This record gives sequence, structure tokens and C-alpha cells, in this order.
Amino acid sequence: MSPLLRFLENELQVACLIFMGSVYALRVAWLLHFRPARERARAEGSAAAGAFYSLSSIARPGAMGSTGQKPWLYIQFVIFHLAVTAAIGATVIIPYRPAVFEAGPAAAVFQAVLAAGVVVGLFRLYRRLRVPAVRIISSPDDYFSLGLMIVYFASGILAVPNDYERAEWPLVLFFGLTAFFLVYVPFSKISHYLYYPFARVILGKALGRRGVLPPGKKGLIVEP
Repeated sequence: MSPLLRFLENELQVACLIFMGSVYALRVAWLLHFRPARERARAEGSAAAGAFYSLSSIARPGAMGSTGQKPWLYIQFVIFHLAVTAAIGATVIIPYRPAVFEAGPAAAVFQAVLAAGVVVGLFRLYRRLRVPAVRIISSPDDYFSLGLMIVYFASGILAVPNDYERAEWPLVLFFGLTAFFLVYVPFSKISHYLYYPFARVILGKALGRRGVLPPGKKGLIVEP
């Protein structure tokens, strides 16, 4: 292993992780300074039940209009985020637990998931370019981030075997992109996952307190 690859897999990745964590910590501290407006309406339900229902909606595709009507959108959402998880996992396994991929089957599973992520990413890019309703709300960052994710998944497919004795460039590419992502993500729309729990809990608490949730949910008024 060359000094460059060793640096990319270890010192640079750790430094970029610390940078990303620091930016996120500052953002969370900033978010916590804000308080939702006080509800003046009489409580008709449970704020806690509303927060839980709202936060868990990601696991209930039927609760959302787009995925409820088009289940395949939820399927590609799951596949894409599984690929993200596999890529993140590979950045830890390759330098610190390389034996996991030496057996063979684990590497093949990771490559299959990443390949599925590439396919879904290309579909998402096509849909963003071709569907007018999606294209009109897309920003340059959306296209750049999605294109970069597709390249990142593809580089992960090549890097997962961790065969640096044959060729180092796939690993150099993968960990170089990893370092870039760790610095770039906090300032891009990819960081939406940081805001998801805050937005969902605040919205869910407000609607739950008003009783504006589906029938049958504990602590909620369901009469019109």
C-alpha cells in the first residue's frame, strides 16, 4: 500500500469526518435556538403521538401521497439509501476490517447493492431531467449531488474487493471521493437528513396536538 492510499484511508478520512461533525454540531446548535410558535388552539389530541406518527412516516410509504400512489418510487428510495449505507460501510471496512471482504461473498453483496444504487441513481437523474414537475424544482446542486453519488457508487464497486496489490487507483478514487463528500455534504442538499427529524417532530407535534391525524391513532380526536 502506497503512502498516498494509506493517508486517504486513514488520516484524511478522519480529518474530514471531524470537519463534517463539527459543521453539523454548529448547525444543530443553531437549530435548537429556534422554538416553534406557541399553540393557541385548545388541545384536541396528543403532541407525542403526532410526533411519533410524523417521524415514522418514512417507514409507511402508503402514508405519503407520492409513494402511496407509486410504490416503485419508495422501492427505489430504499435501494438508493441501502447503497449509501453500503458505501459508508465500505469506507470503514476496507481500512479497519479488510478481512470482511477477503472471504468473497460479503464483497459480492456490497457490489450488488452499489450496482443497484447506480441503476436507481441513473433513473432518478433521468426522471429529474424528463419530468417537468421535478425538473422545475431542481437546482444545480441536485444534479451535481446526484451525478456525484452515481460516480461514487460506481467507484465503490471497483474499490470493495480491496485489491490494492493489483491496482490502487480504484481505492484512491473511492477514498478521494469519500473525503470530498465529507466536506461537501454539510453544505449541500444531501444534508437534508439532518433536518428531517427536526421538521417531522415539530410538524407532528403541532398536528397531533390539534388532532389532525388519521383515525385510530392513540390520543387523537377523529371526529370531523
